[in-house]
Amino acid sequence: MKHYSWDELLSLDLSPMMKQYLAIKNQYRDLILFYRLGDFYEMFFEDAYTASRELEITLTGRDCGLEEKAPMCGVPYHAVDSYIATLTSLGYKVGICEQMEDPRAAKGIVKREIIRIITPGTVTEQGVLDGSKNNFLCSAYLDGLGVSLVFADISTGETDILKNVDDGKSDGYENILSGFSKYQPKEVIVNSRIFNNKKFMEIIKQKFCSVVNLYEDSFYEFEAAIDKIKTKFSEKEIEDNNINSCVQSIYALYALLSYIEDTQKIDLKHMNSLECYEEKDFADIDIASRRSLELTETMRDKRKKGTLLWVIDSTKTSMGARLLRRYVDLPLKSAIAIDKRHAAVAELFSNTSVRNELRDILEGVYDIERLCSKIAYRSVNGKELISLKNSLKLVPDVKRLIKDFNSYLLREIDKECDSLEDLSSLVERAIREDCGQTITEGEIIKHGYNEQLDKYTDALTNGKKWLAEIEAKEKERTGIKNLRTGYNRVFGYYIEVTASNISLVPEDYIRKQTLTNAERYITPELKEIENTILSATEKRCGLEYQLFCEVRDVLFDNVIRIQKTAKALAKLDVFAALAETAYKNNYVRPTLNTEGKIIIKDGRHPVVEKTLSDGGFVANDTYLDKKDNSFAIITGPNMAGKSTYMRQVALICLMSQIGSFVPASMASLPVVDKIFTRVGASDDLAAGQSTFMVEMTEVSNILHNATADSLVILDEIGRGTSTFDGLSIAWAVVEYILSKIGSKTLFATHYHELSILENRLRGVRNYSIAVRKRGDDITFLRKITEGGCDDSFGIQVAKLAGVPSPVLKRAKDILKILESKETAVNDIDLKGKKILDYDAEGDDQVELDAIVGSDIIDELKAIDTSNMTPLEALTLLDDLSSRARISS
Repeated sequence: MKHYSWDELLSLDLSPMMKQYLAIKNQYRDLILFYRLGDFYEMFFEDAYTASRELEITLTGRDCGLEEKAPMCGVPYHAVDSYIATLTSLGYKVGICEQMEDPRAAKGIVKREIIRIITPGTVTEQGVLDGSKNNFLCSAYLDGLGVSLVFADISTGETDILKNVDDGKSDGYENILSGFSKYQPKEVIVNSRIFNNKKFMEIIKQKFCSVVNLYEDSFYEFEAAIDKIKTKFSEKEIEDNNINSCVQSIYALYALLSYIEDTQKIDLKHMNSLECYEEKDFADIDIASRRSLELTETMRDKRKKGTLLWVIDSTKTSMGARLLRRYVDLPLKSAIAIDKRHAAVAELFSNTSVRNELRDILEGVYDIERLCSKIAYRSVNGKELISLKNSLKLVPDVKRLIKDFNSYLLREIDKECDSLEDLSSLVERAIREDCGQTITEGEIIKHGYNEQLDKYTDALTNGKKWLAEIEAKEKERTGIKNLRTGYNRVFGYYIEVTASNISLVPEDYIRKQTLTNAERYITPELKEIENTILSATEKRCGLEYQLFCEVRDVLFDNVIRIQKTAKALAKLDVFAALAETAYKNNYVRPTLNTEGKIIIKDGRHPVVEKTLSDGGFVANDTYLDKKDNSFAIITGPNMAGKSTYMRQVALICLMSQIGSFVPASMASLPVVDKIFTRVGASDDLAAGQSTFMVEMTEVSNILHNATADSLVILDEIGRGTSTFDGLSIAWAVVEYILSKIGSKTLFATHYHELSILENRLRGVRNYSIAVRKRGDDITFLRKITEGGCDDSFGIQVAKLAGVPSPVLKRAKDILKILESKETAVNDIDLKGKKILDYDAEGDDQVELDAIVGSDIIDELKAIDTSNMTPLEALTLLDDLSSRARISS
């Protein structure tokens, strides 16, 4: 089949239906148009090629006035959700074009319109979305004064504004990436300043989402933006969130509301409240650190199992699961807010019986938040209303159990929980428990709810009985013993009287049909019954639909009440889940200190501990402060547990700041503003970056953004390049963090030479992983001990990994040669020697003190090192060392 350009299609003489299709499609060229024809949604031309390929459905053709058939494919309307899910997950937009009038009553072509555009960020269908995750649409606006991000999940009604006023230290793009890493949007709207930064757009599409919508500068008009916002949110909502003080927030919110209006085609009443935050409200964890810590998905296979969220998520509802994920993504920086969460968890932790009963009740609560979106869309069905009713009926029991709690947040939850008994009672009275999913085919409204509906239902079930009663009554009234009632398709219901009894027919009988030996009559009563019976099915379905819509409208008018209760139940679910996790895993409530100290007794890695089948995780203590113990240099062999230990410290700090108890026997923790981790080796071949380049990029990000209140985890810095290059970089990083930043840092390394810094730089402390060595065999004890380690046990670790014996033997021989005195004489001996010494003022004065060959010593004496940087000095040593080896 031929591929046509748009200009060709629009110029062709096609059938009326195809002209209608093209006229609609021409307005929305960037989406796949699902065009309703009977019981199918059809796609034509290029849409058909795309859909048949992506959905793996058959490509056919349709006559439309061309010499050959137009390419076409289709999907049944009752199964459309799964096809939409596939297309939106691949980054496509889908337009739903519906028939707007009854085809039986239409004159000419049935009127059709696009009633909704479904995009990756505006999906609401339950079968498409993951109940445990939010589906965020983001609008970002950046100008020369600042940047603001607005995130909305239209499936739940949540709208968050993240204001990042420019502090002069960045151009705003880092703030956008930080916001994206927190919310993980599926689709974004941007202004031209962002869109025209091609390199930044590539990062967005690679790391977050492929669907980026541009709103040109001409779109952003201040008065129009204010008017749009005021039509959606109350004056109080706008004032409470101080929206008017930030023009970037006004424009970002304006674009988001406009995009939702343009795509959803209705006013979404459930999107009625705002939450406004600033960057300072949450601890920052950059993309690389989130990936390294495996907070919500594993690095290897992107699964939940094996993550922090997997360990702590004991929630019973989808609403709670989503909220807990948000807590993990958005750790708090307010000590007061953190302590309130700890207190709520503690109260549930100590009341085991109440907690268990609450969790049993919450297990029966449906996803009320997403039901609210279906009510707002007017797409909720009877079964879903039954689920809503059953959920709301549980609220009084929840309130009964939490009414005596004392912690601030649990008291707030009690206040926010509306029993909603009026709404659950309405659904109870109106909707049948056994109703189907369709709302236009009857059998959805309970008997006894509406008198007229009951008559229609009775007409269908009791029609024959009514006719028999009329027949008996008329026989008695007329005395005509052989009188009978009947029905035919042409004349309807009748009373038949034989010719011999015509004289007995009452005056109120109306002749309807004459037969050879009988007359057929109708009476007003029989006519009414006839109308009732003949139209009962159609009228019953119509009335049931009307009554269902009335119930739905009542719920729509009360959607804010329902949402408020849903949010309260989600919070309760999260706190109860965290309490349950703490109870089962032997976690403790951390205390918060203001001295910037990390004090952990018997700390454990929550995920590794959970995955060990024998329960043999070795706990370790941690002590870091802002003065004498701010920087821990950790040495020891690979596979001994350095990375696990460092990660567990980061995870314990993060768990505390989401409101969770922590895996330890005691923990006193500060509130950290940022957590950085540079752990493990990885490359980014798509971006043309080697492993070492990725490592240096991440280190650069840390050194530019860490503060004295940050926690920094660094593992094997400088291992991706030559020994002296790597050592010099690692050394310089240590000094820079200590002298310029002051963050609490855990620094694992195989550069044992760095151990000498403990005696030279304030704040440095040496630690190592304990190892038991027996001959050539080693056993990892997994215990952190004070003091450095001057052996990485590399050959022993290679043996554990199964490296062939000949390779191990040869490695030992080479190691002996390299460590021999003969080699050391002609090389720069770094062991125990003072290579670099920065004075307290950090003026980069370099003192070289090394044992080398006499010719090299003479050359060293002639070199003026007073103006050398540390990196230049080590590069010189590397060069001299190479020459010494050659001469030997």
